[in-house]
Amino acid sequence: MRPKQAAAPATNADRFDVANRLFFRLYQSSNLMHKNGTRAVWGFGSTTQQWAVLGALARPRVRKDGMNVKELIAFLMVSRQNLAAVLDRLEARGWIEKIKDAADGRARRSRLTVKGIAIWDDMLVAIGDFYEAALADFSNEEQLLLYRMLDRLKDGLGALNPGDDDAAQPDEG
Repeated sequence: MRPKQAAAPATNADRFDVANRLFFRLYQSSNLMHKNGTRAVWGFGSTTQQWAVLGALARPRVRKDGMNVKELIAFLMVSRQNLAAVLDRLEARGWIEKIKDAADGRARRSRLTVKGIAIWDDMLVAIGDFYEAALADFSNEEQLLLYRMLDRLKDGLGALNPGDDDAAQPDEG
């Protein structure tokens, strides 16, 4: 019986090929997530961007006091311009309201309204169905592993431009 040979170290070309395929798969997955996610919440007249903002504001620790724009930008990793338009649309629909910041009366925080909470609670059923369908081929352990690995990738990408809060997405136009 032959002894097991160690795998040959990856060359720079091999690493580049794998990285290129990985980032392309992430790009494809992101596009499909947006396309199919939009279908999941379309019946509520919502978009995936609105879904993300509502979800950020629905978290228990921020539901009462909301979040300011800077906090939302950092949490969602979007540009100020993209976020402002989404917040304006959600406010016009009565799903969020802008309130005075208790610590700085000049500043505003966005939080869910009663109507926004009801819409979010209804959306959770469709979102849950979307998650179940998208992750049907993954065990719970695989989902956790993927989450942890994507979190490490996010951290690595974030380290490329530390402190650049508003550069998450370039402005188009």
